[in-house]
Amino acid sequence: MARLLDFFVLPLRFVICWTYLGLISACFFPVFLVLLPSRRRRILASNVYGQLTGRVMIFLSGAKLPPGIRAQLARTQPAIFISNHTSYLDIYFGIWAAPTGTLATAKRETAFVPFLGQLYALSGNVLINRTNKRDAAAALRETIDLMQRFRTSVWIWPEGTRSFDGRLLAFKRGFAHLALATRLPVVPIVVSNAHRCWPRGRAYTRPAAVSVRILPPIPTTDWTVENLDRHVADVHAQFAAALPSDQKPRTVSAESPQ
Repeated sequence: MARLLDFFVLPLRFVICWTYLGLISACFFPVFLVLLPSRRRRILASNVYGQLTGRVMIFLSGAKLPPGIRAQLARTQPAIFISNHTSYLDIYFGIWAAPTGTLATAKRETAFVPFLGQLYALSGNVLINRTNKRDAAAALRETIDLMQRFRTSVWIWPEGTRSFDGRLLAFKRGFAHLALATRLPVVPIVVSNAHRCWPRGRAYTRPAAVSVRILPPIPTTDWTVENLDRHVADVHAQFAAALPSDQKPRTVSAESPQ
């Protein structure tokens, strides 16, 4: 009976998700065009779009989140919000949970995601070409400039890509370089079970209880270039300790040379 229900419900949920995303994106497209002269206002508008879009997409996906997430994050900004990355759901969770005034970074391929990607390209947030070190370094400098100019928070997935099996991957050091430049605290956001709701590489979603733990902000005022690797490893270790056993990293290594 459950399989028969899934046969009808899952495709219907998929259609409703993408129909809603298309409609709300069409409504916001002219807003971003009007705001083209002001990058700051486009970033703020993208936060509003994300809060409206993300919450509905989370609901339609069948994910059940604990209450109070947005209020808790709002109390910690400005900050560098970092989260583990295992699911397509992470995108919608991030754009919903991020407080107004939060800058986003995403890989260049995001611009090709239907509806969401085209608006992201107009939004004033940062696109990163991860395959080109020079372009990636330029994107990091652009992010630092925007954070300092507009006094914004930023949301980053430091693994750089989604995990295939839900396990924590090594962290890249981009978030730590942002901390060095801005001295903002790092706020770890540990998400568990999202990969069971909306797995990587799958179009469908399944109802699942998703756990979200917001760890205490980590001060970065004493971070230096010399101790950066140690701090990245320490943050990675906090994620590993907070995740369930089936999402802990397979290797001891916590830091990528990139």
